[in-house]
Amino acid sequence: MRINYDWRLARLLNDEDAIIDEIYWTSNVTVSNLVRRLLALQRGRLSPEARVLYERFEEANIDSEGHLDDPSWPAYGKDEQVMFDEAIIKMAKLKIAESSGDLDKRLDMLVSSANEIRSAWTTSESRCIEWIGLFLTEINLDTRRKEIIQSVVKSDSITSTADLLETTRPIFNPSESEWGALKQHCESVISLTKRMNQHEDSIRVLALDYMPTLSSLMGPLSASKLLVLAGSRERLARMPSGSLQVLGAHAAMAAHRNGASPPKHGSILFSLPQVGKSPRWVRGKVARFIAGKASIAVRIDHFGGVPWREEEISKINKDIESIINKFPKPPKRK
Repeated sequence: MRINYDWRLARLLNDEDAIIDEIYWTSNVTVSNLVRRLLALQRGRLSPEARVLYERFEEANIDSEGHLDDPSWPAYGKDEQVMFDEAIIKMAKLKIAESSGDLDKRLDMLVSSANEIRSAWTTSESRCIEWIGLFLTEINLDTRRKEIIQSVVKSDSITSTADLLETTRPIFNPSESEWGALKQHCESVISLTKRMNQHEDSIRVLALDYMPTLSSLMGPLSASKLLVLAGSRERLARMPSGSLQVLGAHAAMAAHRNGASPPKHGSILFSLPQVGKSPRWVRGKVARFIAGKASIAVRIDHFGGVPWREEEISKINKDIESIINKFPKPPKRK
């Protein structure tokens, strides 16, 4: 014997598929109760009707999907279909509401959004500097980038911008329309800067609360980027330190599969000054050391350990300095 069931009814059938008993859901049939039923079924629970039949016939096999293969299973009535559709919509809204408490997804949203803003900012900022450089040919565009854009926003003409920056006035001036477009473009860069800072401040607040040890070790922004690349804090905590070390090295890993040397670090670890500013011949050693410590740190955060204090972080930074000092010169080529 076996028991087939869905949210509406449960049936007990014998080996010849004859219906021995069946129970329909008949009391308190509402959309809200249906949502609760569907969520319970989704978690692998029995429906109340199936549970009653199972208590009567404990030797019967449970088949939660058996009704899908039963040609005689009752089709949805019009009212049942309407109720089911309403319940599915409510379940979807409930899942979205639950996901707002998922810090992994919230950090993913923040980090991805911040990356998009930074990409737009980089393009717009470069465009503004190149555009202004066509008129202010005597000014150093590299060392005074921030000052240049802010001066344009404060000015009412390219001539007053030159005066504000204490540089030579331009020989040719933009038209009023072009000046308006240039100034508006600079204003958008200032706006993008504010948005980017706001996103990164939000990331810091969430990361320091969600990953205090890893954030203390490598900074909340880098810690969040590692989490997003891994997929979640749990995946990062279960990841070997060697895999953590090369997170963000997608292109290098693809080249390695085609015969190139394996990468020594990913983009996230390279962005740390301890790695990126170290001599090239010692970066791999420093990255491996930090990856090992980061692996421990995220496990402390995820599995409820005691967060590292400032003394532990200082000790790690001193160990990194010792590694760098131990290899002052590149190794001799064989």
